[in-house]
Amino acid sequence: MHSFITANELKTRGIAAIEQAIHEGNEAIITVRGKQKFIVISMDDYNALREKELTAAVMEAKDDLENGRFYIESVQDHINRLISNV
Repeated sequence: MHSFITANELKTRGIAAIEQAIHEGNEAIITVRGKQKFIVISMDDYNALREKELTAAVMEAKDDLENGRFYIESVQDHINRLISNV
């Protein structure tokens, strides 16, 4: 669940507005002129999200290795391959 904070409320109440919104829900969405612009989450939630992203990246890399989706090449060959794919 998430809570909304207007930019004006953030200006007037500061961090207290964020703390209250996070306490009421897992995240706070900051709106500017009625449009959702930013999201604030607790550091614990951010760290958990990053850990999940990194775990997924490791799993993807392992899958690539197991299925031969990698290159063994020199730095110059790597640069040339990247340039030719542009």
